[in-house]
Amino acid sequence: MPRTDRLFALSRLLRDGRLHRAEDLAQKLGVSRRQVYRDLDTLIASGVPVAGERGLGYMATAEVTLPPLNLTLAEMEALQLGLAVVAEAADAELRAASRSLSQKLDAVLPEGRPPPSAAPMGLAVGAFAEAARGFRHMPAIRAAIRARQKLRLAIPSDPAAPVRVVRPLRLDYWGRVWTATVWCETTQGFADLRVDLIEAATPLPQLFVDEPGRRLADRQAASG
Repeated sequence: MPRTDRLFALSRLLRDGRLHRAEDLAQKLGVSRRQVYRDLDTLIASGVPVAGERGLGYMATAEVTLPPLNLTLAEMEALQLGLAVVAEAADAELRAASRSLSQKLDAVLPEGRPPPSAAPMGLAVGAFAEAARGFRHMPAIRAAIRARQKLRLAIPSDPAAPVRVVRPLRLDYWGRVWTATVWCETTQGFADLRVDLIEAATPLPQLFVDEPGRRLADRQAASG
């Protein structure tokens, strides 16, 4: 068997999720055990994630391994939206894959301050459709933050203020749940509002300026 074909066959054997002893691999490939060890070293050097040790066995630990990535919030938003779309697809395998990928993303997200009580991390696993609805308001919120423009937000599920006039200050990401930190002119206080619960976000003609007690820095100081 040509070397290239043998390496491909070996990689396929290792990807079945089971441990394989070098002796068994050698028999299946028709080569010596020493050759198997050399081929394993070649696969590992080429980036195939092979785990194991002599005497116990070997297996590939993942079908695809990505190097460490640094994502911006906009990139994370795009990734989340893509997962939301796939989660609504008719293909059951793709739906399951989107859930699995989202759980892997949650597992490697950096730890920080705990999310707001209204937005638990665990909500993300089954809330793709809700999250996708919230994405339609992200451009308006981002634009309002940059322009320092007031927004009227309709949140029917919020008994405290189903309609609010707010000064949007920042967007935060909590493991597929996005929140908008705002100064709410309706309640006269800061609030962290879940974007996926917003039914309407209407830009208002009024702009706002920094005022003591209503700035993002004031919210951060109070939280710290």
